[in-house]
This record gives sequence, structure tokens and C-alpha cells, in this order.
Amino acid sequence: MARALILIDFQLGMDSPLHGARNNPEAETNAARLLSRFRDRAAPLVHVQHLSTRRDSPLHPANGGTTIKPQVAPRDGETVFSKQTNSAFIGTPLEAHLRRLGVSGLVIAGLSTPQCISTSVRMAANLGFDTWLAHDACAAFENHARRDWHPDAPVLGAEALHMAEVSMLHGEFCRAMSTEAILEALA
Repeated sequence: MARALILIDFQLGMDSPLHGARNNPEAETNAARLLSRFRDRAAPLVHVQHLSTRRDSPLHPANGGTTIKPQVAPRDGETVFSKQTNSAFIGTPLEAHLRRLGVSGLVIAGLSTPQCISTSVRMAANLGFDTWLAHDACAAFENHARRDWHPDAPVLGAEALHMAEVSMLHGEFCRAMSTEAILEALA
């Protein structure tokens, strides 16, 4: 089975304090390990970059946060798609690109777990891709628990949000695996 690595939204703007505290500070390091393996094998890989249409977003092109982080930055010739929604598949040529390459399996990693990662994993499964989620190469932010939506809602930290989302995705939409388990499975 041809399997591609999809790295989503590992961008400088994700370090903005507007997002709040984050879990898993090792996400980029783990993603870099996956990226190295896919590069070594000359396996398909795609970088996905969010270009927000919201002027106040750290990921809006005018705000300087759209650059992909150095530890997972694309090299010359690597595929980079830009998106404006939570899904890496909507408004991008990602699906067509993967089909053209004969890819039937994916490894997904990136930021943030309950938003763009969850949406992209769900859509990948719905499109028929055998999807592995590198859960330790993803992270969530505390401000995803929008307390302003309902004042009586429980406050969930970044780790609780991350774990809840991974738990919901695993088995139904993907196989949640550690970076180490994915590297072993690819060996």
C-alpha cells in the first residue's frame, strides 16, 4: 500500500499566545522524525499550510505567522498546499494529488488536534484512505475549550481536549498510533 505523510499547519502563527497553553511540546520533533523517514524512503509527502481569511488570525498572510516551522519546513520540490478551511481536502488539490500518486494510506500529523487534524482525519476516512493518526505528533490548545460559548461549560485543558479528540477518532476514522509505532510499522 502506498502511504503518504500529510503535515498540517505546523506554522509559526500557532505559537501565538492567542491560542493559549498547548499540550505536547514534542509534536514538531515527532513530526520531524516522520518527515525524515518519508524523505529517506522517497515516499509521498505533503505539507499543508493554513492561510486564514480572518484578518485578526495569527495565520492570516498579513500577520507573519504563515511560515512553516523550521524543523518540518518543506524542501525544494516538496508539495505544499494552502487551505482556508479546517479540512486539508476542501479547496485544495490534495485528494486528486494523492489519487494520482496511487496513495491509499495516510499518516497525518499537525496542529491542532480538535480542529484541522480532526476535520482532515475524518474527511480522509470518508474518502476511503486508510489513515494513521500520529497522536504524539499533534497538539491542542486550551482556548479550543471556548468558555464564552456557555458560561457553565466545563473548562478542559489542552491535554484533555487532545486526548478526547484522539479517542473519538481512533477506531472510527483512523488508527491512532505513536510516532515510534508508525516508524516501526513502516520499517
